[in-house]
Amino acid sequence: MNRSSRSAAIPLLGCTLTVGMLLATSATRADSGSPPAVVEPTPAGGPIDAAGLAATVRFLSSDALEGRGPGSRGDQVARLYLSSELEALGLVPGVGTGAGAGSPSPTWEQSFPMVGIDSQAPATWEFQAPGGRVALARREEFIAASGVQAATATIQDSEVVFVGYGIQAPEYGWDDFKGVDLRGKVLLMLNNDPDWDDALFAGKRRLYYGRWTYKYESAARQGAAGAVIIHTTPSAGYPFQVVQSSWSSEQFELPAGDEPRLQISGWTTEGAAEKLVALSGRKLSELVEAARSKSFRPVPLGIRTSLTLENQIRKVETANVAGLLPGSDPVLRDEVVVYTAHHDHLGVASPDKEGDTIYNGALDNATGCAQLLALARAFAALPERPRRSILFLFVAAEEQGLLGSRHYSTHPTFAPGKMAANINLDSANIYGRTRDVTYVGFGKSSLDAVVTAAAAAQGRVVHGDPAPEKGSFYRSDQFHFARIGVPAIYLDPGTEFVGAGAPAAKARQEAYDATCYHQPCDELNADWVWDGMLEDTRLALAIGTAIANADAMPTWNPGDEFEATREAALADGAGNGTP
Repeated sequence: MNRSSRSAAIPLLGCTLTVGMLLATSATRADSGSPPAVVEPTPAGGPIDAAGLAATVRFLSSDALEGRGPGSRGDQVARLYLSSELEALGLVPGVGTGAGAGSPSPTWEQSFPMVGIDSQAPATWEFQAPGGRVALARREEFIAASGVQAATATIQDSEVVFVGYGIQAPEYGWDDFKGVDLRGKVLLMLNNDPDWDDALFAGKRRLYYGRWTYKYESAARQGAAGAVIIHTTPSAGYPFQVVQSSWSSEQFELPAGDEPRLQISGWTTEGAAEKLVALSGRKLSELVEAARSKSFRPVPLGIRTSLTLENQIRKVETANVAGLLPGSDPVLRDEVVVYTAHHDHLGVASPDKEGDTIYNGALDNATGCAQLLALARAFAALPERPRRSILFLFVAAEEQGLLGSRHYSTHPTFAPGKMAANINLDSANIYGRTRDVTYVGFGKSSLDAVVTAAAAAQGRVVHGDPAPEKGSFYRSDQFHFARIGVPAIYLDPGTEFVGAGAPAAKARQEAYDATCYHQPCDELNADWVWDGMLEDTRLALAIGTAIANADAMPTWNPGDEFEATREAALADGAGNGTP
């Protein structure tokens, strides 16, 4: 979406929204397509009902909020709506009120700056070799984004080198670079991590080494000028259209520090990569096979390329929104259970086939925000507060690379050693009830027992991540809590639907993943079924209540990748958070 189209976005309701208007909107229970008005209250707290969930989703995903792009008017209104709801529930501002935070002025928002980069790439990206030339078509065959926060990003006559998976993992005896000087090169690399041997890395379960964020970071540490990841749907977990929609509009980053950075970060299709590699007289399939060995070394392809991106740079601000329910125990109230859901989506971007430019983000993640508000209402209605405090944290800019949770993790309002657990809610079940509970983070911590007990109380069974090869643990906001040692899970929709509508529910779930994830068609529809989201929200309530009232905090399982960080955080648990 070019900037002129972005500026032509829909006027925001034609007036200035006040808090009262927002609250009135949230109380509206909408039209004939609405779910039943009331569902029985949960035994553990106030009512969690379909009408309340639907009202929040309807407001946050309306065209008036223009897709809630970071720093946009829709982003601002969404934050005002969420903070107003939290305040109306009698919660206290969640920023500046953590144990020892020392803020003189508690607030609902944790603001942070971002840099917006709107890059214009040429229509083709040319690669030359003694045997010929290949020109890849922008958007259809490649996506390129600026790695620098400057007016231009440039690769000038750089050699293309195939580096396998682009991974250095000493704990697995794996090094794709082998000390080769890659400064100034363009690195062509495979997506994901080695997954063919359960004894190598984590088998089919993707680790952070398989994430695109790691790939670009790794290439930058090598001094490369650029990096291009070869996309396949199995290795990414989503089709190339998701890359197109997510990377073709303005990108946001935290302000650059002194970390190494690429000039250009890119993606290409498998078919385009095959054409590119053929210039060198090789076959991509042969390079992929060679990359499966620990003895692999970078392969110079004898191909050179240049590319310049013209960037429009702007500085914007967004914020995490946080509300706190103080605990009742005079000792444990300094510890906190953190619920998270991201409030942003992709904003206004490239039109789909129908000309729709608003990426509403109804499922992703107005539903998670609706669940989180419902949980806040339920906890606020409890006759007796939990022993530990509860933090309801709506994080910003998740779609831009988990920026809001990353900022919170480096500027926490509670010390990491005081955070009992993180329960993340992202893209709820809008298809129907399931007999199973699936969550990302299964098998990593003592939270397994808590979730299993809560699920059993609902007559449900627990399954692990249904698609571990997608690396979902590293793709949503719970990851940044885990990185600072906090035991964390991401509740995911189940997969075993029940009732006569089970086949249709499964088909709609698969259709969304294939066609509407990160697309304008992620909108609130009359065919949404709310029973599954209701049940999962109540499950989240039971899990958080159990953690908040337990004598001891959860722990990572022995040997888990985050165990040592947790132990260090607990040893420093008396330390203060910072607003």
